[in-house]
Amino acid sequence: MRTQVGIVGAGPAGLMLAQMLHLQGIESVIVERASQEHVRTRLRAGVLEQGTVEMMREAGVGERVDKLGLKQRAIDFRFGGASHPIDFEAVCGRNTWVYPQHEVVTDLMAARERSGQPVLYDAPVTRIEGLERERPVIHYEREGEPLQLECDYVAGCDGFRGICRAAIPAERLTVYDRIYPFGWLGILAEARPAIEHVTWGCHEDGFAMMSIRSPTVTRLYLQCDPGDDPDNWSDDRIWSELHQRLDVPGLPPINEGTITQKGVTAMRSFLAEPMRYGRLFLAGDAAHIVPPTGAKGLNSALADVKVLARALAERYATGRDDALDRYSDVCLQRMWLVQRFSAGLCTRVHQFPGENAFVRRLQRADLEYMTTTVPGRLEFSENFTGLPVHA
Repeated sequence: MRTQVGIVGAGPAGLMLAQMLHLQGIESVIVERASQEHVRTRLRAGVLEQGTVEMMREAGVGERVDKLGLKQRAIDFRFGGASHPIDFEAVCGRNTWVYPQHEVVTDLMAARERSGQPVLYDAPVTRIEGLERERPVIHYEREGEPLQLECDYVAGCDGFRGICRAAIPAERLTVYDRIYPFGWLGILAEARPAIEHVTWGCHEDGFAMMSIRSPTVTRLYLQCDPGDDPDNWSDDRIWSELHQRLDVPGLPPINEGTITQKGVTAMRSFLAEPMRYGRLFLAGDAAHIVPPTGAKGLNSALADVKVLARALAERYATGRDDALDRYSDVCLQRMWLVQRFSAGLCTRVHQFPGENAFVRRLQRADLEYMTTTVPGRLEFSENFTGLPVHA
């Protein structure tokens, strides 16, 4: 099989890249190791930056997010027994939307089907060769048969544990990595949100969050040990800790309900640079991981894709490589700012084991500056609603 752009991975990054290329008349083939049903139903949280929503509209897949997405205009930070909301719509005129990742994938899958271009599901990639030649080859298997996809360029959108980053010689990559000494117990509950804003509890016992999934369902999080077993957390223990860390006098307590899902997620900051090797371009989790505190994972992946799609469109329209040559530098400049925000926010709102009183008091000072001063609220609002994407 032969195509212009071979895309490894049918997650949001791979599907969005394929859609943007299709709109420019550029052919692509997506190769995905998992089944279509697995990709479609893989559950992930979803807070979309304003730029991501605008990108979906431009790509012709924004109808459902406009109809079903829940606009989020503020976050209520709670610490010291009081509420400290930041209304980022009022501060910077921008918003975010609550719209789960599997809904983004559903929208993009439908667009791919309409395009008539292929997605090869159940097709694990075994190796990629010729990345420094004009015609790289993606080797993959379907039903046990070894097959090949020849292409002009390879887009590595296959996630943190995918094969694409591993195809780059180790001596050509610089890797930055930080693993945090805590995780999140994620809880899905059939419970109405207590207030209209997402709520963050920055408590001495650990971080907690109430996020809105729908008018009748909440997504909740509790800081815990990264190796904790969800079965150690009974429903009574979960609700007790959530009340302890989130409730404040004068505001409604969080609503309890039936817990339908719980699981522990570890937290990590990771970045590999450069994001290009020969004719391979990494995007999203293949190149970088952020802790979930800033809600930047999906948004950062789509920001990469926007830069890459424009660069490939320029190459096929003009024959010039300038934008492709800038791809890694452009994405890394933005991504390090995203890492700065996500890691800084993670440090600010969590309790680290063994911290002394001085460090804890500095955390409180950081929270007070962020929530009570004009510069602090502006910096948070601009970063949380999304930094601009420059091509």
